[in-house]
Amino acid sequence: MIVNGKEMTFEENSNVIDLLNKLNLDEEKVVVEINMEIISKEVYSERILNDDDKIEIVGFIGGG
Repeated sequence: MIVNGKEMTFEENSNVIDLLNKLNLDEEKVVVEINMEIISKEVYSERILNDDDKIEIVGFIGGG
């Protein structure tokens, strides 16, 4: 699969939570888009990733 423009591989039946954990990202501080569809945080654990998925992860940065 492609994650933020880079090819990556994951174990079969990995979900969005698995992906974020592998990338050391906090699910509360990112938005995940899979195949041009924003995925709701409520279904991160249910959404299984496929080899042909194109994933974009955008992080929020706070500041002041």
